[in-house]
Amino acid sequence: MKRSVRWWCVLGTLLAGVLGNTIGADLAPADAEQALQARVMMLAADLRCVVCQNQSLADSSASLAVDLRGEIAAMLRAGKSERDVTEFMAQRYGDFVLYSPPLQPTTWLLWLGPFLIMLLGMVMLYRHAAGWQARGQAGEAASREEGSA
Repeated sequence: MKRSVRWWCVLGTLLAGVLGNTIGADLAPADAEQALQARVMMLAADLRCVVCQNQSLADSSASLAVDLRGEIAAMLRAGKSERDVTEFMAQRYGDFVLYSPPLQPTTWLLWLGPFLIMLLGMVMLYRHAAGWQARGQAGEAASREEGSA
């Protein structure tokens, strides 16, 4: 009796091991593909669609965006890093494709422009306020002269 129970336990353990490996082997590629697709979509969210121009590659349904997502996936499958993919896209389509272009002489205005506009607005506001204050003081001086005469 003991031998029969041991036999069934050994057989059950072996069967579970074989089935576990078979099921695990089937799930691993699916998990790897899901992880790859997640990386592709995360990377595509940081790249601008060349056709749509106001959508990311992840959000765009344009045929070129679909092709580029496939190309990104192929490059990642080939072992390229995310930086390699981003550099490839920027080299192929220009810095326009990047939502965060690098700071270089051709993009200085893009990076510094908002600060320059804000500074210009502050200067204009200051000059307007100073002129308004000077007009107010001149009006007070004129009214004092009229009152004393």
